[in-house]
Amino acid sequence: MRIDRVDLRIVRLPLVRPFRTSSSWKDHLDHILVRVEGDGAEGWGECASPSDPYYCPETTETCWHILKDFLVPAVIGRDWTTIEEVVANYRAVKGNRFARAGLEMACWDMLARSKGSPLHAMLGGTRGEILSGVSLGIEESVEALLEQVDRYLEEGYRRIKLKIAPGWDVDVVRRVRERHPSALLQVDANSAYTLDDLPTMQALDDFDLLLIEQPLAHDDIIDHARLQAELKTPVCLDESIHSADDARKAIELGACRVINIKVSRVGGLLEAKRVHDVCQARGIPVWCGGMHEFGIGRAANVAISSLPGFSLPGDVSGSDKYYAVDVVDPPILAHRGAIGMFDGPGLGVAPIVDRIEARALRTLSLQARR
Repeated sequence: MRIDRVDLRIVRLPLVRPFRTSSSWKDHLDHILVRVEGDGAEGWGECASPSDPYYCPETTETCWHILKDFLVPAVIGRDWTTIEEVVANYRAVKGNRFARAGLEMACWDMLARSKGSPLHAMLGGTRGEILSGVSLGIEESVEALLEQVDRYLEEGYRRIKLKIAPGWDVDVVRRVRERHPSALLQVDANSAYTLDDLPTMQALDDFDLLLIEQPLAHDDIIDHARLQAELKTPVCLDESIHSADDARKAIELGACRVINIKVSRVGGLLEAKRVHDVCQARGIPVWCGGMHEFGIGRAANVAISSLPGFSLPGDVSGSDKYYAVDVVDPPILAHRGAIGMFDGPGLGVAPIVDRIEARALRTLSLQARR
């Protein structure tokens, strides 16, 4: 195969409800959509980087720069037959995993479409559907949060994740647990605590949580190992894991008992599958986290979640939880907390180009030299 043209678009979608974490607040998302074309085929990917550097060092602007000036020039006009060959073309680029994930996703979609195969089948998926949870941000009041929890449990979502931060943690979780004593419940700190907050973490042990996600620094595994030794509740790592090697080291150190796999954070579906394989071989459960992806990236998350090691409900909820209008057809919806696999080739969803173009803030087309 050969990529002759790459189109980049920064597309903005407003959120149905503003979303607050321990480090950021947002009411809309600007993501880069990547379209590749060549040999009579096309593929779409999504670079779901935040616009600000509070979750990770990358931003929408840095991803645009890396895609335009390094990644796309490394692959355009080159022949390839496997995703490994695509990735090898830009092996010299360090980090910048969100940018890499967007381009690689488009190539996966192009390859799978050319073969008439669903992406989940090419990845080795074994599930016909995935179980879906929701991630709920920090609200103005506990009562407002409880209304959200009630709503999504009534809709059938299988797990609730609560964002926490100092001052919005133990008492909030207690209120939710008292209201829903049997619900699957977990919390996510987005690196808001230190080892000095051990009493707070130990207090969370009382609430029968599935896990405590990334309580300590975004680049740490040493202190997480010390923390995990003091807790009954499994620690789950997110921001600290960027590769299969990172996962192996964290597991060997005892820094976690669960790992959250985000396709964007690890640089693409290929590395996401490798992280999955490392964890499965060591008996560590994984689940798929999200970056509020539009339908393109969300479809890729559905596909990777079909792998056998994804044994916990993930953050891959219906897109209607975040967006009144998405950019793909069919829309990605959860039915009683489950999302079925798409049987069509590639991602299995069709980008709605007119809708994408109407919401594009910036566009760029790059073509191979003849």
